[in-house]
Amino acid sequence: MKTFLSASVAVAIVSTSSLSLANPYRLDDQVVTATRTTQSSTPGIAATSVIGRYEIERLQATSVPDLLRRVPGISLTNTGGPGKNTTVSIRGSNSNHVLVLIDGVRTGSATTGDAAWQNLPVELIERIEVVRGPRSSLYGSEAIGGVIQIFTRRGEQDGVNPYASVTVGSRNHHAGSAGVSGGHGNAWYNLGISSLDTRGIDARPGAPSPEPDHDGYRELAANLNGGYRFDNGLELDGYVTEVHSHNDFDSGRKANADNVLKTYGARAAFSPIDPWRMTIQAGRSEDKLDTFNGSVFDTRIDTRRDSFGWQNDVEIAKDQLLTLGYDYLDDSVNGTTDFREDSRDNHGIYAQYLADFGRHSWQLGLRSDDNEAHGRHNTGSVGYGFALSQAIQATLSYGTAYKAPTFNQLYHPFYGNPDITDETSKNIEAGLNGEHGWGDWSVAVFHNEIDDLIAYFNQGDGLRAYNIDKAVIRGVEMGLGSQWLSWDWRTNLTLQDPANRSSRANQGELLPRRAEQLFNLDVDRRFGSVGVGASVHAEGRRWDNTQNTNELSGYNTVDLRAQYWFSHAWRVQVSVTNLFDTDYETARTYQQPGRAGYLTLRYQPI
Repeated sequence: MKTFLSASVAVAIVSTSSLSLANPYRLDDQVVTATRTTQSSTPGIAATSVIGRYEIERLQATSVPDLLRRVPGISLTNTGGPGKNTTVSIRGSNSNHVLVLIDGVRTGSATTGDAAWQNLPVELIERIEVVRGPRSSLYGSEAIGGVIQIFTRRGEQDGVNPYASVTVGSRNHHAGSAGVSGGHGNAWYNLGISSLDTRGIDARPGAPSPEPDHDGYRELAANLNGGYRFDNGLELDGYVTEVHSHNDFDSGRKANADNVLKTYGARAAFSPIDPWRMTIQAGRSEDKLDTFNGSVFDTRIDTRRDSFGWQNDVEIAKDQLLTLGYDYLDDSVNGTTDFREDSRDNHGIYAQYLADFGRHSWQLGLRSDDNEAHGRHNTGSVGYGFALSQAIQATLSYGTAYKAPTFNQLYHPFYGNPDITDETSKNIEAGLNGEHGWGDWSVAVFHNEIDDLIAYFNQGDGLRAYNIDKAVIRGVEMGLGSQWLSWDWRTNLTLQDPANRSSRANQGELLPRRAEQLFNLDVDRRFGSVGVGASVHAEGRRWDNTQNTNELSGYNTVDLRAQYWFSHAWRVQVSVTNLFDTDYETARTYQQPGRAGYLTLRYQPI
């Protein structure tokens, strides 16, 4: 691994422990995703990062990808700025090895397997939880690299609490949000809307056939959720998030696309008897994309994912929790592309055991999935934590995972391959973490072997999906947070070697579009009514193809920010991103935004 110029972040790095059957949607000091149960945010076995609403506003992020790039082990690829296709890799795995949940509902395109990160409205998000490492023993397919769960804003306090923001910035960037949240007695609710309109940049100035223009983007999003807790302990809640977007991109004369994302669902949770809590959830996510050449319709692709879950958490003894559950998922595809198969379902059953015995912590998981197209898969995991002292904990974990091929990989008429097989993995991880009066730190070493990794090759019949016999991804993550000289400091560094170990061609080459080094540094300070901060983000080189002949150079960017509170509710924020106007690419020929400035007026009563 080569050295490189370093840099940026502000992410609260926390994990899970302390067993509880508390309400999983009162998330002040809780994390959910690592165990599918509510856990207090104390160091534990899973490598988990949490980005809360306070961090989102302090960092003045303009998009969800802006937030995720600050998380340890995450590398992003973007094709030309705001609204353009963005993929996320965790610890060097494929982008579709990341399971994505929105309020507990499985989302993402059934054709590509990727979530539309570029279209998610950052102003309507309460918090993001990122779990690194395999989680198929809890969630089934897709969770080879990890799980990312997004929780939309929720009302939890009595009374009516309005909020609003207005942002203007470079390249005709105009954004706004408004909403109201709150509660009364046993009820809570939230209604929010947000919008964004930007001229964008010329996405591909270096393309073989450049199209000099501004590739703009606009979106309109809304979120509604609410719930009620009855006196007998029964909790009911429902939620819907919808995003409409329009994107101009370089792929033919005046190419553009209209996209609609929908996620909605309902949940019931209650305790039939005291130590037993049952949760039933049903949801649907939709991803609809229409593309055009000018005003002439070109293609349509609609995917839908219907899910149902039944989970039972039983406190079998003090600090011992047994979870038993069943998941159902139905994926379907519709549109102008003629897929050989257009639907499939999956049934999964799982069990988990969590326990704390003094200085010892355990997390054991087992799951069996029956996929209509790919048969049965069994996955498992074991995690162990040992408190070396009151401040330092050692962890060791092992997990298996699998990923069913997407509809595109199997059935697309041009580059699908019905002969490819499921991807499977084995991951082992060891770590140390500590919490002290001066701050916190963590170190984790991981080794992930992925068999039959799916990649695209041209073997004389055009670009098609094929299995790579084996890929091995080794790496180390380090994080540190502290307060020094009255400044809040947080940094993380990931060094990884995502290598192709196949017996086919390209053995020993690095997997495409994975940076070998990732570094983040974030510093902030408050001076009375004024807050200031800076972030630096750096990535090492990456390759744009499997043959490692198209190199993308490493880069670093610097962001500055400041805010001023007029009162406890009103504040003005200003930021400059990519201060030194760094010229870089994360995908070949696709330019990334240069220097930009933003001014925000925000109203948020405490």
